[in-house]
Amino acid sequence: MFKKQKENFECENCGLFVRGNGYTNHCPKCLWSKHVDVDPGDRGALCGGMMKPKEYAYSVSEKWVTHKCIECSFERKNKISEGDSLDVLAEL
Repeated sequence: MFKKQKENFECENCGLFVRGNGYTNHCPKCLWSKHVDVDPGDRGALCGGMMKPKEYAYSVSEKWVTHKCIECSFERKNKISEGDSLDVLAEL
């Protein structure tokens, strides 16, 4: 079950300060994330590893990036947010 968490954070990959909106789960500049959730928003993951953007995909109604944890290989799809780097998405 999704649990909304409005948190600001500093990206541990590129250093950008990111203002969270309750749905923010990755850096808009480099698209990296952090493995902190078991279920979206619960902050229950013990790993804490960095999650590299692995793949960009889309359907008629959605766009998403798949992140893969560089510590434990956990993967999760995350919706693209307004303001996400189009250059990084194009590289994926």
